[in-house]
Amino acid sequence: MKWTLEVVVVPVSDVARSKAFYEDVLGFGVDHDTDLGEGRRMVQLTPPGSGCSVVISSFLSDMVPGSLKGVQLVVNDVHAARDALVTRGFDPGPVVVVGATGVRPATTEDDLNNQGFLFFDDPDGNSWAVQQITARP
Repeated sequence: MKWTLEVVVVPVSDVARSKAFYEDVLGFGVDHDTDLGEGRRMVQLTPPGSGCSVVISSFLSDMVPGSLKGVQLVVNDVHAARDALVTRGFDPGPVVVVGATGVRPATTEDDLNNQGFLFFDDPDGNSWAVQQITARP
């Protein structure tokens, strides 16, 4: 039996602001934007190439906006991902290496496969990581 992760609910305080961030800054595609009335709105977005979407909402979960931590995206070039974000007007900070000696800034000599990362927060403080994986064991 195959089990697939399809949706992660991201608790936000302002759906319009968060939609703009995930769509315009991160480049996620909008799958649907649903207004359920009475101030209840949810937006489903999918990262390019992903089989898993995020749903942003202020009412779907008991989680406090900004309390989602540890969600990770994977790319094959973390420097290119950072450059794309900077081009869209968002500076996620430096590319870092996470290894046995801790976290340090990446250098041009580093092999970033599995250990190159970006870390950033969305407008509510939900924390994201972007990891470079170019080869899997």
